[in-house]
Amino acid sequence: MYLNFNLSKNPKLKQILAGLMAFVLVALTSSPSFSLESINYGEALQKSILFYEAQQTGKLPEWNRFPWRGDSTPKDGADVGLDLTGGWVDAGDNVKFNFPLAFSVVNLAWGGIEYYDAYQAAGQLEHLTQNIKWATDYLLSSFANDNPGEYVLYGQVGNGELDHNWWGPLEVVHYEMERPAYKIDTTCPGTDLAAETAAALASSSILFRNQGETEYANLLVQKAERLFDFADTYRGKYSDCLQAANPFYTSNNGYQDELVWGAIWLYKAKQAQGSDSEYLAKAESEYAQMSKPYNYTYQFDDKSYGTYVLLAQLTGKEEYQQRTEAWLDFWTIGYQGEKITYTPGGLAFLVKWASLALSANTSFVGFIYSDWLKSQGQIDKAQRYLNFGVSQIDYILGKNPAQRSYQIGYGENSPQNPHHRTAHGSWLNSMSDPVETRNLLMGALVGGPDEQDNWEDDRTDWIRNEVGVGYNAAFTGALAKMYAEFGGEPLAEITFPSVNQPQLYVESQIKEIQAATELTLSIFNQSHAPAKGIENPVLRITYQGKFEPENMSISAVSPNCPINSIAQPVKLGNGTFSTQVSCEGTVIYPGGEEDYKKQIVVKLANESDSNGGWFGSLGNIFSKPMRIIKISLLDRDELLWESKL
Repeated sequence: MYLNFNLSKNPKLKQILAGLMAFVLVALTSSPSFSLESINYGEALQKSILFYEAQQTGKLPEWNRFPWRGDSTPKDGADVGLDLTGGWVDAGDNVKFNFPLAFSVVNLAWGGIEYYDAYQAAGQLEHLTQNIKWATDYLLSSFANDNPGEYVLYGQVGNGELDHNWWGPLEVVHYEMERPAYKIDTTCPGTDLAAETAAALASSSILFRNQGETEYANLLVQKAERLFDFADTYRGKYSDCLQAANPFYTSNNGYQDELVWGAIWLYKAKQAQGSDSEYLAKAESEYAQMSKPYNYTYQFDDKSYGTYVLLAQLTGKEEYQQRTEAWLDFWTIGYQGEKITYTPGGLAFLVKWASLALSANTSFVGFIYSDWLKSQGQIDKAQRYLNFGVSQIDYILGKNPAQRSYQIGYGENSPQNPHHRTAHGSWLNSMSDPVETRNLLMGALVGGPDEQDNWEDDRTDWIRNEVGVGYNAAFTGALAKMYAEFGGEPLAEITFPSVNQPQLYVESQIKEIQAATELTLSIFNQSHAPAKGIENPVLRITYQGKFEPENMSISAVSPNCPINSIAQPVKLGNGTFSTQVSCEGTVIYPGGEEDYKKQIVVKLANESDSNGGWFGSLGNIFSKPMRIIKISLLDRDELLWESKL
């Protein structure tokens, strides 16, 4: 997730970065754009969209393509009487933060609107809209009360402090901790969150309308207007009221930019609907009250730069063009003596956290402005901003000193160990065990290198190896532009590495004592593809022996899985029997040392005593113990694992 470092509000950081400008000048003139022939933008685009399916929560849709993901968080919202399942977890954690989630939706929709033909040509339009709808449906559910004067909007599910102290998969987090839902309302509002959610629904409505989904588009516009009324009427920073968002997604930049942003997107949505509105006038009025920076960039907490571009497109006014170009010049040729730092390898480097995502964000919005400038006949500037974006996206995909792709699962030498709990697949609540990540987080963009192009594939370094829905969103739109410009070929089929490690199994130790057999059975849940909990553990033991069931004595004890059922032997024929021992209600899940492994000791004794007295005891001495032929592990009636002995 992003840390909120803003150059305009951090003069010390600004001074440090200025001192680091030592200096490799990247040619960003009006020369023709170029790109690596070896880069397949169609595949990179395809996988960038795919990443969002790794972040889905709730009951997964049939179209989810990640073989190692499963259903999760079935009780989200239950604490407030709502169904808040669905949506995306934010990053490598298991929390849903709606502020960056809504920002991500806007960027995915914006890319779809601007580069609709490219998505269609690449065969990715359906995947894009499916993933956006997964998020917008969740945002609609989060808007729990849309009656004027009674507005309630939920903006987070899960406690970040608790979540970040546990390292386990999303599919089993609900066994580990409660996941409270947090809201804003009219008594304690959040203008920025409400306005950003309005922008998400409004922008998405345009894309869905383009696809002929008029009814859904109209619903999104209706809810977006209510959300904007909430944002405008009841003003305040969301993180002052929804304090669980701090320090993860604090609204350091305030809410004025989101008010402008939401109004612009509502104007565009109403325009697409064929309706007149006052939202553009509202946007320009609120813009007058907005701070107007140039030396940072477009990100989840600062939409100023996006507003410049959209207002320039909508009005053609010089004010908005000048603001846009001051910002893009700061990132390219410099503005008023200030210029972004470039790494020796050519990355425009703003701050160490999410260095690649911030560059991709700038590239995406710069591409859109470049396209507009070109339509206005301003070819040289358009080419400069296009070339900048091309250089940055190419850096991400492999044109860098390490010749490394920073998109997981794409290109050469891509990251393997992102800071991501579910992908890692630990069963021990440990970031370092196992050493290698067990699931491929296909398509994710990692945080990126430092100002000297240094980067290590180390999941414990969350600054360089964090991933997030906000990291991939504008990057996806930028890839659509690169595909439109240079082509490429999406893969006919996306494949994941096969799973070859054991996940659910039982280890057994068998001891024979006269006419008894004692089994020490250790149940292991190291599941990761997908992770799952065994909610009602049952062990079935199949064995052979010469006795009658009524002469069997079966006992079981466990130090950590309380026994609640020992079934009498069932005769299967040919001297074969089975019995079941269960500790139903104790969940075994890959959540830590005490959670992933349980042990049960079972004793099977033949107490045949036909004559009684000394002769009966002597018979027991010469009786043979049971021969164990199979051990099975079930979750109540579902067979999970079995092994013949």
